[in-house]
Formats: sequence, C-alpha cells, structure tokens
Amino acid sequence: MSLPAIPRRVKIGDAAAFAGTTARAIRHYHAIGLLAEPERGSDDRRRYGYDDMVRLLWIRRMADAGVSLDDIQAAFQGTADIEPSLARLEEALAAKAAAIEAQRAAVDRLREVGSPMGLLSPLVTGLLRDLPPRALRSADLDTLLVTERVFGPLGAAAQAVRFIVLATHPELRAEEDRLAEAEAALDDTTPPDDPRIEDLAARRRDHETALAAATEGSGLEAALDVLLDREDEHADEDGDGARMSAMEAIGKMPYDFSPARVRYEERVIDLLHPSDQEGDTDPPAS
Repeated sequence: MSLPAIPRRVKIGDAAAFAGTTARAIRHYHAIGLLAEPERGSDDRRRYGYDDMVRLLWIRRMADAGVSLDDIQAAFQGTADIEPSLARLEEALAAKAAAIEAQRAAVDRLREVGSPMGLLSPLVTGLLRDLPPRALRSADLDTLLVTERVFGPLGAAAQAVRFIVLATHPELRAEEDRLAEAEAALDDTTPPDDPRIEDLAARRRDHETALAAATEGSGLEAALDVLLDREDEHADEDGDGARMSAMEAIGKMPYDFSPARVRYEERVIDLLHPSDQEGDTDPPAS
C-alpha cells in the first residue's frame, strides 16, 4: 500500500487545521512564549515539525480542558504545581454547571408557565400561578422584575401578594389606578411644596392600609410566611449577577421622578411608618 505524501514540515495553516485551532491562536502562543518560533522556509514563512505539533496538541488539550494559558506555560516550565490551577478550574466548572442548571430550570418554568412570568423566581411564579388569565398586567410584571432585582425573590414574592389582592379586589384595583394616574401627574410643573402632595400621600397611605387589611383577610400572609421560613433555601435563586444592597440598587435604577414626585414618595414613607420619624430622646453629648 502506498502512503500519502508525508511532509517533513507544514505551514501554519496546516498546523492549525491539524491541531483544531487557528493560525491567529498559534501566533498568540508564539507571542507569549508558550510555543517556540519554528524554523522558517525560504519564503520566510513558519514551518512546523513533529515536536512543534506535539507541543501544540498538548497546548490545545489543556486549553480545551479549561486550563489558562498562564498555567499551561507554568506547567511546561515546571515552575509551578498545576494542582492549584486544577482546583480553581474545578471550582469554575462547578459554578458553570450550577449556572447551566439554573438556566435549564428557568427554561422549564418558562415553558410551563407560557409567559415571561416564568422567568421570575419560583417563589413568585408559584404564588401567581393560579391567577386568571390577564389578571396580572404587563406593567405588574415589569414591577416584579425590578423588585426582584432590588429586593430579591422574597421581596418580589411580597410584591406578588400585593398584585394578587389587587387582581381579586376590583375596588382596590380601581383606586390603585386612580392613584397611579395622579402620581404620574406630579411632573416638573408641580412645585415640591404643592399642598396636593400631602393630600395624595394621605390617600396612598389609606389605600395601602386597606390593601394590608385585604391581604390579611385573604390568607395570603400565611402563604408568604411559609416562603419566609424557606428564605435560606431560596437565598441563591437570583442568578442575575452579583447581589448589591437594596439602597445601592435603588440608586442605579432610573425612575425620572420630578422633585415633587420625590417629595411625595418621602411623605408616603413618613405616613406609613410614623414611628421611624421619632427623634432620639436622649440628650445630646456635651
């Protein structure tokens, strides 16, 4: 049997094709000293021999396994134990596997729910699963998405309970809509000291009080308490990037509130939590 023509040396393109990489990658290996520059032919182009190809194959195998180029170089030079690198790699692979599993779970929920709501945390989708079609508005979903980013799954679960009560109490939903319209009217043409702000803040306080009473009567608080008891179990569900504090997250989310709207929001907080406004009764230090 006749063998095919066996080259003594090959050009960079053939070397890249054989090793399963690219000529650009090989040039990078040369640039960082990972692969020695080979001899050049009469045309001044690189020519790769057997030893070069063996080195290149090992580089590719280790790179494909996830070993960094720096660690590959250290391993070849014998200047470092590769075990710490492998330990770091194992941790990284475990994190990737967990991320892939979380993505699979999200896809399963999205398929099961059949709407963008499935992309929210299981805590939220579990609470909202039995709502009638179209009971949850698109803007409600947007709010839940933002709340989950700021306060995590438990905060969004509390927000979901609120939306359930609104969806099942038409009179509360109507008042919520009226308040939202009045709040949107607090634009830059409204001065922050407009007396209507105080009246509207009082209406919002009364509305939130009525919502709390309806929530208590619905039994949804008990369901939320169960979720709170499972806080540790769901602590790492929000895989949408590094967690930040709620105040930091709020400071990064643009709402384009006018000064009047900011003042209104502050007054609502004051009215809903009057005890937080009590000053320290201890005398100042001298």
